[in-house]
Amino acid sequence: MVSEALETSQVLSEVLEDLRRHLLWQEEDGGRFLQMDARLAAEARAMRLPRPPAAVRPVPSAPASPAPVVERPAPARVPPPAPVAAPLVLPNVSAQARPSTGPLPGGERPTLDEIRRELGDCRRCKLCTGRKNIVFGSGNPRAELVFVGEGPGESEDLQGVPFVGAAGQLLTKMIEAMGYRRDDIYICNVVKCRPPSNRNPEPDEVSACEPFLRAQLKAIQPKAIVALGKFAAQTLLRDSTPITRLRGTWREYEGIQLMPTFHPAYLLRQPAEKRKAWEDLQQVMKFFGKPTGQRG
Repeated sequence: MVSEALETSQVLSEVLEDLRRHLLWQEEDGGRFLQMDARLAAEARAMRLPRPPAAVRPVPSAPASPAPVVERPAPARVPPPAPVAAPLVLPNVSAQARPSTGPLPGGERPTLDEIRRELGDCRRCKLCTGRKNIVFGSGNPRAELVFVGEGPGESEDLQGVPFVGAAGQLLTKMIEAMGYRRDDIYICNVVKCRPPSNRNPEPDEVSACEPFLRAQLKAIQPKAIVALGKFAAQTLLRDSTPITRLRGTWREYEGIQLMPTFHPAYLLRQPAEKRKAWEDLQQVMKFFGKPTGQRG
């Protein structure tokens, strides 16, 4: 009897030892299930050992700590595309248009720089083939008084500045006699390129350039314009009346007072007409409240 008990105890010890090693293996192997082979299970049942669970379900692990946030370099910012300037819409008046007595054409007020950029390396008429420079205009972009001539001569074509030749020197004297400096006013022409041999500008040349002249006046918005010669007066007024009859009488261009008078080049050829031109300029001086003298 004692011997049988000892044998049973020995067998139980062996079973327990096998079970312990099995558990250790399971632990080392990292297994999540406690597996017991059939022999051990039978022996355990024979020894009336408590039945191990068929399987140990994995215990829900603690929520893993959030993975470290790897800062990724911010994508390079692509600058938005630069706004593309809308093309400048120049006032375009048909040859049959009549002068308006209302305000200047609608739309935003352009700047002289914008108009010059729009003019670019102009190829809109045949005058471009013989010119050396485009003579856009010069002076105060906010002038109260603008002088408009016919077109550049040789000296102006070479320098790219309006009224710098002999006629320009006379115009400078006329401006100074009125109590202004050249920098106070703005000077430009109907056409921006020199006609060959200083001939008169032709209708298609005037038509090509006129929108830029009108845009210049719209940009400056002077209080008064002096139109020098028939091409300036007739172009702005849409009036084919000779300059000898136009001069000396106030007219209106787009709501701006306009005084037609003789071109300085004509006055160089006809000095006796200077008196009449001076009378015209005196009316402009009165318009601006300037004292008039007895020059001319």
